[in-house]
Amino acid sequence: MPEGDASHRLARAFDHLFVGQPLAVSSPQGRFSSSAELIDGATLTSTHAVGKHLFLGFDGAPTPRWIHVHLGLYGSWRFSGDSTFEGPASIGAPRRIMAPSTTSGDAQWQAPAPVGQVRLRLRGQHGVADLSGPNRCELLSDEERIYAEAKLGPDPLGQQAHSPTSEAEFITRVRGRRRAIGELVMDQSIVAGVGNIYRAEGLFIAGISPTRRGDRVSAARLAALWQHFCVLMERGLDCGRIETVSPQDAPVPPLPDDPEASRWYVYHRTGRPCLRCGTPISEKLMQSRRLFWCTGCQR
Repeated sequence: MPEGDASHRLARAFDHLFVGQPLAVSSPQGRFSSSAELIDGATLTSTHAVGKHLFLGFDGAPTPRWIHVHLGLYGSWRFSGDSTFEGPASIGAPRRIMAPSTTSGDAQWQAPAPVGQVRLRLRGQHGVADLSGPNRCELLSDEERIYAEAKLGPDPLGQQAHSPTSEAEFITRVRGRRRAIGELVMDQSIVAGVGNIYRAEGLFIAGISPTRRGDRVSAARLAALWQHFCVLMERGLDCGRIETVSPQDAPVPPLPDDPEASRWYVYHRTGRPCLRCGTPISEKLMQSRRLFWCTGCQR
């Protein structure tokens, strides 16, 4: 499942490629058709992400409308367009497939036929974006969008992420619960955007056992964990892939039988020696998701 940095990367891509344009909005699959008709031809005015949730704002009368997308486990975007249609390079979402022009000039570029079960197609002057397999794709009023965002926790990639307010909100939400912190940081009402990789890597770098109860983690350690999430996810947003290992810990040359060792400390490294202490990395299921941690480094 794409994590919060992928949603923010998508928001940047839509802002760059489509904001300010009237868009043809359709649902080739049919499941979004009635909503698509309400905004077909409207201008995309703004885009933003909160955690794993993408919001695309359209002008409208009497009030703006928002497409709300959560990709979930199987959702993806495909982008294609003419030679002027160039979005930011990335790995994972957004999945950009540049379709060559079918005519001699870009002015006559034709959008390719939808591939597979396309829930939503957005078509501008120079390109299209196709959404397939999302967990959620819905049209919201401005009030409904505000309500949806209010249910989410602070976002490590939000505009106020490094403010004392966001850090304090995260600490309060974690320390007010008796569940394992490995469960809490995956709860989007506690912190928005953290997924399985950032959970494993953030807790490792902070030295916190994922099985420790939230109300038994000190405020100082939670403050450090929050800052680690901010830094790690900012790095993922900027480089287009999740890489958490610091240069001083990365094996040089990379271990031939452990390709993840140069990218991640514990994620997908079950049984491999910890890059810091040598203890074999542990794995178990927590709420049906694979959990990775080092018993030597995390307490």
